[in-house]
Amino acid sequence: MSELDRLFQRLAASPFRRRFRLGSKEYQYCLEKGPETIDRHAADFIAQRLADAEPRNDGKQTPMRGHPVFIAQHATATCCRGCLEKWHRIAAHQPLSAEQQRYIVTVIHAWLVKEMNR
Repeated sequence: MSELDRLFQRLAASPFRRRFRLGSKEYQYCLEKGPETIDRHAADFIAQRLADAEPRNDGKQTPMRGHPVFIAQHATATCCRGCLEKWHRIAAHQPLSAEQQRYIVTVIHAWLVKEMNR
């Protein structure tokens, strides 16, 4: 079992995390934009909203709606530094490395693929 499979198993045990699903609007948006564009959006959101050691409005910087990446962030616990520490063991109060940012995009991408194929 891969690391991502184990992560998604743990997330599925959380009533809060498993309630997130793509709506038809977000599904269509993913189809229209394609995975490369959505991954770019995810990378931009992570760099702008989470990468700092002390992100502005941490815990409130990721809306729960409005973009497929936002929904995926909540579903995968990549929405704030506290969730990243709890679920992904990425220490808070330190800037995210490029490798950590790529990992977060990978997690978001994997969840979106699962949702698109559901």
